[in-house]
Amino acid sequence: MAVREVLLLGHPKLYEVCEPVRRDEVESLEPAIQDLHDTLFDFRSKYGVGRAIAAPQIGVMKRLVYMYISSPTVFFNPVLDQQSEEMFTMWDDCMCFPDLVVKVRRHKRCRITFLDRAWQEQTMLLEDDLSELLQHECDHLDGVLAVSRAIDAESFALRSQMAFLD
Repeated sequence: MAVREVLLLGHPKLYEVCEPVRRDEVESLEPAIQDLHDTLFDFRSKYGVGRAIAAPQIGVMKRLVYMYISSPTVFFNPVLDQQSEEMFTMWDDCMCFPDLVVKVRRHKRCRITFLDRAWQEQTMLLEDDLSELLQHECDHLDGVLAVSRAIDAESFALRSQMAFLD
């Protein structure tokens, strides 16, 4: 459909909690899903990164995440649970602040339960970078940005300075 403008850090919609997707909305959300795909791939072409995008990042205030790693996955109303006590630290980036990275702590493992496009419940066990990725995207659905999860005041850097970071 179209590449949409990604809302940038500071936009008030990014701090809102999204509404659940209802079954009767799935068909009407297909254009937004295509826009999420197009926007993600446009971002990849510009920045060389991007594996997933949450609907509120393009102003669609629904509990919807689109991920494309080797194939597309659509998550309606995702819920994370079984989060491991074991955590790891990493530099997180976000389409909403493309030139900034933030050091955060994430759960090493978790489970995600969601409804797919056929409105069937699915479950995935996540570990390491996939766990981090979907924690990040689900945070967007709750109006939480990675900058809010920064470890401390020194946990911010410009992407251009990544070579100097641990």
